[in-house]
Amino acid sequence: MNTDIEDRSRDEDFARSAEPLRRELIGYCYRMLGSLHDAEEVVQQVYLDAWRSYDRFEGRSSLRTWMYRIATRASLRALERARYRPLPSGLGPPGTDAGVRGPEVHWLAPFPDRLITSDPASVVITRQSTRLALVAALQTLPARQRAVLILRDVLEWHATEVAVALEMTVAAVNSALQRARAQLPVTEEGLTEPTQARQRELLDRYAAAFENADVRGLVAALTDDVTWEMPPDPLWFADRATTVAFLGSRMRELGAALVQPMSANGQPALALYIRDTTGDWRAHAIHVLTVVPEGISRVAAFLDPALFPAFGLPDRLPPDRSHS
Repeated sequence: MNTDIEDRSRDEDFARSAEPLRRELIGYCYRMLGSLHDAEEVVQQVYLDAWRSYDRFEGRSSLRTWMYRIATRASLRALERARYRPLPSGLGPPGTDAGVRGPEVHWLAPFPDRLITSDPASVVITRQSTRLALVAALQTLPARQRAVLILRDVLEWHATEVAVALEMTVAAVNSALQRARAQLPVTEEGLTEPTQARQRELLDRYAAAFENADVRGLVAALTDDVTWEMPPDPLWFADRATTVAFLGSRMRELGAALVQPMSANGQPALALYIRDTTGDWRAHAIHVLTVVPEGISRVAAFLDPALFPAFGLPDRLPPDRSHS
């Protein structure tokens, strides 16, 4: 009987202490793996492994550090079995498909902002470090360099803590960090953001363009050098003229869309629904947007209805549903 009580007390103590860390661990594993689905699977295993070994947790480090060590090792194991997840712009020049069509390509996926840590002190940092361009850039790094960079530059761990977590020497950690920083492609760090009113204006203009299948309206919302990509289609474009020329016929073919404002990767985003043959609105794409004062400078349009549930969105809406 005493053993049962002790086991129950242990389980309750573990759940009480570890469960508040779940969101930030999912965010960490997402940066490592580039997929919310993969991150949630890894974190589920992390909690199982941590619960099984909780009796051996001696408290020489914080529980948070201990859980991150387990998550790091689990992520590295997962990366041994998986290729990195790119965006189309990471595979070849604009206007080409780089020969990567097919289900064997696993693309980078967006991250719902609703899963960002609820700790007010870290929300801004977390949003910045989950921006789509940064996560895409992280995917190009070798797995251990990726882990070192995230632990040191995002989570601000000391080199000694990273060395213990990754079973490396401090010198090896510092060397890996230097190489990772040198190899990391240019991201959107330091990007000038528009005023709130200007951002709202641009987002409304962009949404209206799709709600009305209005190609001219889309032209007015985009910058001259906009980057447009739409995984799983490997084609991508790097200027407004080519983008609009490609999208014009598609927008007219799809017709008016129903647009739901949302957010993803710490960025403004839109969920697009289009009419099906029954008249219902069905899930079509999630657009993650980079907005600068001049207009929308980057669009990642994820053409995957299976992503909608992760954002708390239904895959269908009734015919009488109005625009939000």
